[in-house]
Amino acid sequence: MKYDEEKKKLIFQKTDGKCHICHKKLASKNYGIRYAKGAWEVEHSIPRAKGGSDHLNNLYPACIECNRDKKTNSTRSARNKNGQTKAPYSREKKETIRSKNRTTKGLIGTTIGFAVGGPIGAIIGTGLGYLIGDSQDPEDF
Repeated sequence: MKYDEEKKKLIFQKTDGKCHICHKKLASKNYGIRYAKGAWEVEHSIPRAKGGSDHLNNLYPACIECNRDKKTNSTRSARNKNGQTKAPYSREKKETIRSKNRTTKGLIGTTIGFAVGGPIGAIIGTGLGYLIGDSQDPEDF
């Protein structure tokens, strides 16, 4: 199936430009260009041969090798073969997770800092907690 540029962009952004099967970085400009660095195709999570649709929620970016290797197998088995359990997060989802981490770790830092060092400890704890929350990779959760 042919996809217009807007639909390809939406599909590519779903995983922040990574293959949803192996997590390899893809190049948006190399759509369908086999053997190019970061080449990718649109992959149907539920294959059309097994009743999958062309609806956006069933379409993901995948490197050409992963897409062709998956064939009509399940996405779960394809990801397991590559040591993955889920699709990479979109950029927006990663920022949401980071924001929650900063808030949570900042509050924990405030509490611990206040208990140990009073108001000055709370300020230092807040800053350290914020930095720790910001530094954690959302893909590790």
